[in-house]
Amino acid sequence: MTSHAFGAFIEVDSSTSNGKTSEHVIPVAPQKALPRIYHSMPHTPSEIELDTIQWGERLNGPSKSGTSTPTGYQTPRTPFDIESRPVSPVHEVEAMQSFSNPPMNRFRLLAVCLMNFGNGLNDSAPGALIPYLETHYNIGYAIVSLIFVTNAVGFISAAFFVDAIRARFGRAKTLMIAQSLMATGYIPIVCTPPFPVVVASFFFLGVGMAINLAISNVFAANLHNSTKMLGSMHGSYGIGGTIGPLMATGMVATGHLMWSRFYLITLGVTLFNLAFAGWSFWHYEEESGHTLLTTLEQTTSRTQNAQPAQKTGMFTSMGNALKSKTVILGSLFIFAYQGAEVSISGWVISFLITFRNGDPASVGYVTAGFWAGITLGRFLLSHPAHKIGEKVFVYGVVVGAAAFQLLVWLVPNVIGNAVAVSIVGLLLGPVYPCATVIFSRAINRKDQVSSLSVISAFGSSGGAVAPFTTGILAQAAGTFVLHPIAIGLFGIMLICWFCLPNPRKRTE
Repeated sequence: MTSHAFGAFIEVDSSTSNGKTSEHVIPVAPQKALPRIYHSMPHTPSEIELDTIQWGERLNGPSKSGTSTPTGYQTPRTPFDIESRPVSPVHEVEAMQSFSNPPMNRFRLLAVCLMNFGNGLNDSAPGALIPYLETHYNIGYAIVSLIFVTNAVGFISAAFFVDAIRARFGRAKTLMIAQSLMATGYIPIVCTPPFPVVVASFFFLGVGMAINLAISNVFAANLHNSTKMLGSMHGSYGIGGTIGPLMATGMVATGHLMWSRFYLITLGVTLFNLAFAGWSFWHYEEESGHTLLTTLEQTTSRTQNAQPAQKTGMFTSMGNALKSKTVILGSLFIFAYQGAEVSISGWVISFLITFRNGDPASVGYVTAGFWAGITLGRFLLSHPAHKIGEKVFVYGVVVGAAAFQLLVWLVPNVIGNAVAVSIVGLLLGPVYPCATVIFSRAINRKDQVSSLSVISAFGSSGGAVAPFTTGILAQAAGTFVLHPIAIGLFGIMLICWFCLPNPRKRTE
């Protein structure tokens, strides 16, 4: 403390004793027993004085009104100056939103659920439609697998610009762009074009799905009770995955319609989501700005928005994401997860037809059972996973999924295989929501969009590489190769999960 603070209490005078002048020595302040650390500000070794942090007006100077400062009132020298140091960004102390606060979040969660419902329809249908594509275009397993490859290329391409689009246009317009790209992919497919056009269309579907998945994951992961919110969101994906094969098989096998007519349904869902997501997220940035300490955040951002350094920050954020151990291991984990999920969904029907002599019109519904299991797992097991602990819970369900996949491989019974495949889906269901929760805890909030987009994009490429590899090997050896590939991917998931750093509890 400076000496002027004691001016009202200490009187310094001189006196003489025996003709000699003695001086009063001001006592020295004792050393601090414990260092004081202010967690809301960067720590520096400099001492924090009372006249530096002020509550009201300065103690050592007159106020603007010319009146003296009442005792006990101090304010910073400027509204954003604490200890004469720049204030760190306030993104880290933003109040957490919930399902009902602000109220518009209810519609936003519904919007992300509907978008994931559409993604599920898109991802699950090829498994039921592959036999009909092969017949229509007179192609084999290896050629038809190219749709998975271009879909993955679209996912990976989106990772490089999704955060830049969000920063430039906001979440509402970004989601509208994503749904527009998906509509661009569906329109040619509906017209039953030559197969190369179908392959190219899946590229646009991959880009659009990657963008809406990244934005949706970040939104749900930052809501209160994020495991439940993500479970609902990805459970909607499972509902789409369940309904997709049922509708595709019913329309093509029973209704004797062209295979491409199924995509009229996905096109309609996409166009509805384009309008609904744009409406629900239109004022998202404004409402998010009304949380705790956002006045400071908005004022700081206004001075930086027009500067070129903002664009540099986007690429820096992307570079940081690619250097993060969590992002790299998370991408490998989701790569293996998506690879196993899409491989099972896409090739189990061909396996049952070839090795179990199943009827295509009947076993087409096995894929629906697999996605029904995923749906139930995400809705019913996400909450117990949160109670037990996401890290521990994932170990158990992945080991269980590998065991039931082994039963599908070794037990020569169509009904038993169908039940086992459904249980595999049930156990895999909560894995993605649990993993997203762990990733979001380990990643800074300002890097979440870029980091989770990298994880979902590069990770989802497993949904192309594994099915494509399965198709190539199935062409040479048989579709039984699905099972060792899936079990191997489960092993990769366990290794990556073990190597992930333990997430710290958020202090933001």
